[in-house]
Amino acid sequence: MRREPRIWQALLPLIALIGAAACSIFFWKVGMYIPFVIGIVTSALVGKRLGYSWNELQQFLTSGVSKALPAIFILLIIGTIVGTWILSGTIPTLIYYGLELIQPNFFLPTVVITSGIVAITLGSSFTSIATIGLAFMAIGTSLGFTPAHIAGAIISGAFFGDKLSPLSDTTNIAPAMVDVNLFDHVKHMMWDTIPAFILTVIAFWILGLNTTAGEFNTTQIETILNGLDNVFVIHPLLLLLPVVTIVLMIRRIPAIPALVMVSALGGLVAMIVQGNTVSEVMQSMTSGFASETGNETLDSLLSKGGIDSMLSTVALVVFATSLGGIMEGIHVFDVLIHRLIEKVQSTGSLISTTLLSTFFVSFVSGAMYLAIILPSKAFLGVYRERGISATNLSRNVEAAGTVGVTLIPWGVPAVFASGLMDISPYSFIPFIFFAYFVLLINVIYGYTGFTITKEEPDVPAEHEELAYPKTV
Repeated sequence: MRREPRIWQALLPLIALIGAAACSIFFWKVGMYIPFVIGIVTSALVGKRLGYSWNELQQFLTSGVSKALPAIFILLIIGTIVGTWILSGTIPTLIYYGLELIQPNFFLPTVVITSGIVAITLGSSFTSIATIGLAFMAIGTSLGFTPAHIAGAIISGAFFGDKLSPLSDTTNIAPAMVDVNLFDHVKHMMWDTIPAFILTVIAFWILGLNTTAGEFNTTQIETILNGLDNVFVIHPLLLLLPVVTIVLMIRRIPAIPALVMVSALGGLVAMIVQGNTVSEVMQSMTSGFASETGNETLDSLLSKGGIDSMLSTVALVVFATSLGGIMEGIHVFDVLIHRLIEKVQSTGSLISTTLLSTFFVSFVSGAMYLAIILPSKAFLGVYRERGISATNLSRNVEAAGTVGVTLIPWGVPAVFASGLMDISPYSFIPFIFFAYFVLLINVIYGYTGFTITKEEPDVPAEHEELAYPKTV
């Protein structure tokens, strides 16, 4: 007979994951695969103790992974895009003109704003990071900026755009889960997203002031420009490829077909403009581009892409969603979240608890979809009973589920950015200012009541029956 887990049983998988992650970080140095396996095994053992069969637990595991399959396919396609966009000269062209045009004193704010615009237009933070973000990393390191600062600016801008874009999958999922109109949801998010974005731009402008013009290595910049010019055909028309990508997304073509077309166009441009063969295009899609300009910095930044480069991220997504699937199936999340709901007294504590619960699911699973779906379902009834509009709930789960997940070192966004830019997530997470500001602003709104939309409270089911008895 299946039983609901007690609080200590619900906490066991979390304790196992955190303990194993800490051992991996400080002692084992083996990444997050083994900690997730330990978390999965612990969850399965708890589930077995609660009366679930191995077949049921396996079904929970596969159900969790199946929810992530669209994201997995997108990650693999993005790997091919990075490879063909470098091979075609598109990313090198962005780097080339960026080095010539960008003003160093405003570089970091420019990164935030441009990454945000691209992500809003494409509806994808990952695509923004993998294209314009990769170019900014090359430009910024050439100008003398710290890679962690650049990565923080790229991710901040990309997730600002992802959060507000009507084309974003997470921006569509959050309101759908609580029966809120998409554009009402986006409009309500303006209250936390725009102030957080402005504060982020200011913070990066101040941070960028610490890098003075005298510290820039102009000789290295000239060497990079010459290296790009010698290896690639650099031409403004190559910038049409990003424009075509934007047009495809604006026309609401589904993400996977649109990204496949973008990748194929990159390969076609590589053959027409750069003179590459079909074999070289396929190699770039599979194993990425191998840069041999002779400049160590540029070679390390351009030797990217390919399906192979995404496999480690895909593996982490599989492990994370497997763990989330089992924990959801044996009702671990339900017990922990409802225990938090019991402590809620005021509107401020309800908002804070929503953010904390969503961040908790992100922390355990590292997956955005699960972090949005579970708290949405758990808190919707509470919001309605207290007369608080569900637009507040959708805004909160987006804040902690879409943006807050970037602060989890083993979360999918951090691992993706880390692998793409070859930088530890622990170094750039402190500089994802947008995520901190969004969470803080929502907490402030909760306790002040500012922007918290009210509506007529729902009458609990038992009260409805007393007031309006059914007739037979």
